[in-house]
Amino acid sequence: MLKKIKKFCYRQDKAAYVFLAPSLILLFLFAFIPLVCSIIISVMNLDIFFSDVQLAGLKNYLEAFQDERFWNALKNTIVFAVIEVPVQIILGLLVANLVASTSFFSKVARSIFFIPVVCSMAAIGVVWSLLLDGTIGMVPYFCKEWFGITGLNFFRNISTAMGTVIAMTVWKNFGYTMSILVVGIQAIPKDYFEASEIDGANKIQQFFKITIPQLLPSLGFCLITNLIGSLQVFDQVYVTTGGGPQRATETLVYYIYKTGFTNPFDLGYASAISVLMLLVILALSLPVYFKMFRGEKQEGIG
Repeated sequence: MLKKIKKFCYRQDKAAYVFLAPSLILLFLFAFIPLVCSIIISVMNLDIFFSDVQLAGLKNYLEAFQDERFWNALKNTIVFAVIEVPVQIILGLLVANLVASTSFFSKVARSIFFIPVVCSMAAIGVVWSLLLDGTIGMVPYFCKEWFGITGLNFFRNISTAMGTVIAMTVWKNFGYTMSILVVGIQAIPKDYFEASEIDGANKIQQFFKITIPQLLPSLGFCLITNLIGSLQVFDQVYVTTGGGPQRATETLVYYIYKTGFTNPFDLGYASAISVLMLLVILALSLPVYFKMFRGEKQEGIG
């Protein structure tokens, strides 16, 4: 048996499966099994204490469609994603174009912009909460002293809470997008820019006619990963606003947490919302993925 395994591993056409096996096993244990368990739990009446387990059928799903709080959380999640993802990608693209050179200044700037990415969102949320707090925050204080603006409390105002959460998320994550796009820009052949300069193209024309078209695969990757991440927003809401004020920043993941792991501890209903959220993520991300794949396939054929 051992000889057969060794023989299988040394075959060139089978070696790839050996290297993929650990990742596939982890994916099966921590993604596929929890997904199946969530689907099963979603059709049951089940609390976190497993005190009264009953089959509910589609009751949890029907309840979700009639739940105003679910629709509010879905709306907040989509609003967050629709604003945060484009702003982050555009900002990351502009900064990447400015710091893509190999100069010392560009290297230092890239390192500085990447620092928030490696910091904990919980820690960043606490810092932003202190800076923007209406009582002790530095930003409201200077706005009052310098501009005479009073009553600022960004995370506690229903009209500014979501925008502030989005701004904080963009500030933390745009360095990730910048790093990916910097690599893409550095991979563009210099001949393209030199030839365009001979033809009289300026920097702006080079950016729109050369840089952006060459970065489309990288931009597509950033779009999909950022979109999926933004639809699962939780940490910043939990730390800064707690879903408030008046549930103006309550997102789907936060609502799932409040339903399943705080009173009423309804795991069945929380799992049903999780499955619905998965369908929303697939509905929004798969069209982008297939459009990218089709575009790359056509370019390869061409």
